[in-house]
Amino acid sequence: MLLRVDDQSFGRQMLALRIRLGWRQEDLAARAGVARWIVGMIERGRLGEIPFDPVRRVARALEVRIDIVARWRGGDFGRLLNAGHAAMHESMARVFATLPDWVAEPEVSFSIFGERGVIDVLAWHPLRRALLIIELKTEFVDINDLMGTIDRRRRLAAQIALERGWDPLTISVWVVVADTRTNRRHLARHATVLRSKFPDDGRTVRAWLQDPSRRIDALGFLPVDRRGDRSAHPVTAKRVRRRPGSGRGTSPS
Repeated sequence: MLLRVDDQSFGRQMLALRIRLGWRQEDLAARAGVARWIVGMIERGRLGEIPFDPVRRVARALEVRIDIVARWRGGDFGRLLNAGHAAMHESMARVFATLPDWVAEPEVSFSIFGERGVIDVLAWHPLRRALLIIELKTEFVDINDLMGTIDRRRRLAAQIALERGWDPLTISVWVVVADTRTNRRHLARHATVLRSKFPDDGRTVRAWLQDPSRRIDALGFLPVDRRGDRSAHPVTAKRVRRRPGSGRGTSPS
């Protein structure tokens, strides 16, 4: 991973802005809450010799926004994550292609009472009148954001379904997380809370999809082949298991 920053150009820009505002280095340092020598180092383009936070504070004092772009193997992470998300969508489409009793719609957008968003996959089982909200996560960052997002999706799901002529008896949730070491480590730290919120796992979902007669709240891992290999199949996603001798929902394995 390479973080490209043109230190010299950045320093010249900060210097030009300070002069335009008629400030001395002491004035800018006071407004940013940093030492004067920090301002001098920034203006000389010596960013590698000082912590990032003072740089950000100086930029903020000048009303400058710093955008950091991380690049990996020549591409930016936005494209990488989009590719991963697309691969997960493809895997999910293959799953529902084998389930003729289900109707699945990808990327379902909604705007209800000022609340806007996109549901990754919204699936409907007409016989059981079961609605399934599927959330695809290429990376796991914020547990509170995830749970808040799921609660909002569930609260609005009935109305979103009615717009399609679906009248659900049950509304279920399936959070599908890309199976990476980083995601597993992150989820392991919050396993107890997550299993309280999502007590069902990928193995449960596999049976439930055949007969969705009850509500489920599931979370499971999905091995994703970003090259589109047919082996990427979420119904056989690894389950989150309990360690031997531990209570329910300790850590993913």
